[in-house]
Amino acid sequence: RNTFADGTAPLPDSAPPLASGSSVHRSRWRGNCSRNMKITEIAFSCYPVTDMARARNFYEGLLGLKPTMLHGNPGEMQWTEYELGNGTLSLGCGAPDWKPTATGCSVTLEVDDFDAAIAHLKTNGVKFQLEPFPTPVCHMAFIFDTEGNTVGIHKRKVGHH
Repeated sequence: RNTFADGTAPLPDSAPPLASGSSVHRSRWRGNCSRNMKITEIAFSCYPVTDMARARNFYEGLLGLKPTMLHGNPGEMQWTEYELGNGTLSLGCGAPDWKPTATGCSVTLEVDDFDAAIAHLKTNGVKFQLEPFPTPVCHMAFIFDTEGNTVGIHKRKVGHH
């Protein structure tokens, strides 16, 4: 049986699920891996794009984000960053095997006025993956950017963080 450097062994595939009915199993990494690595925050989230100018027009022109870093030229690797609160949303273009997808990881953007944001997006013809809906703690919707990535639009209800 394989073991890790600290002498612990991976959990078997038959390990019980995390929660009742969950198909996700506990990590195979046993032991105290956190003693070797402490994650303090998400450094950035990045969407792959195929047309940086078109994508920037969507994120800057439609969503109103302001770029804080630009790198590269058309036809080569390009990178754009937008600082949002304590996080950074990035757009990356030019990596040959990195393509936009509606089913991958997504970023959800907190807005100050949910209804106004939804009206703005609809007025501008943005395609919705999931129409606006309430939850006990928020209102949210999911849209597609110009590249086919899913972007969440979110507003926390008063009293929820």
